[in-house]
Amino acid sequence: MAKEKYDPYKGFRELTGMWEKQMNSLLLSWSDNTDYIKLSNVGLQTHTRYLEMIKRNQEIMANFMNMPTKTDVKNVAKLTIQAEEKIDALEEQIWNLQDSFAAINKENMEFFGELVALSKQMKEELDNNVKELREAKKVKSDLQKLRKELSDTNELKAELQELRRELTEANGLKLELQELKQELVQYKETKNQEPVQEKKEFELAGAGTGK
Repeated sequence: MAKEKYDPYKGFRELTGMWEKQMNSLLLSWSDNTDYIKLSNVGLQTHTRYLEMIKRNQEIMANFMNMPTKTDVKNVAKLTIQAEEKIDALEEQIWNLQDSFAAINKENMEFFGELVALSKQMKEELDNNVKELREAKKVKSDLQKLRKELSDTNELKAELQELRRELTEANGLKLELQELKQELVQYKETKNQEPVQEKKEFELAGAGTGK
């Protein structure tokens, strides 16, 4: 059979356990005693007044010596905690503001980008309009030239019509001259034939009388 190890604290634990039980039973018996409870209450109140008096004296001495008291330290700690909470809240607000500024800057950059794109588009449209205007001016100039040429053509057409009319009149005169020439020729022929006829008739008449 194996030997059990010697535990030097075993007896001490048993002793403290017995002592704890005895003290618990003693305190339990005292707590059941009304006189003890009253006495304890009076002692507790006296101790409380004594502690308050010591506390007041400490505060008076601390104020006189310009030293912080426990209450001051407590208030300072409370104020420090409140300040830290406010700082945390301010930091959170600052972060929110930074996020807001970042979002606003992003929106501004997008807006500026849209403005730049719109400006480029407007410039392109303006260039196209200028180009179209130049072409329109060129077309207008060409139209004016064409109108002038057409006007000149109309004048030439009128002159040609006048020439045609004059040519027609000249042709009519030419025809009249030809007719006059023919009539003159016929008149000359008839004029030439009349003496011959008279001569023949005269000769015939002379021959008749001679028989």
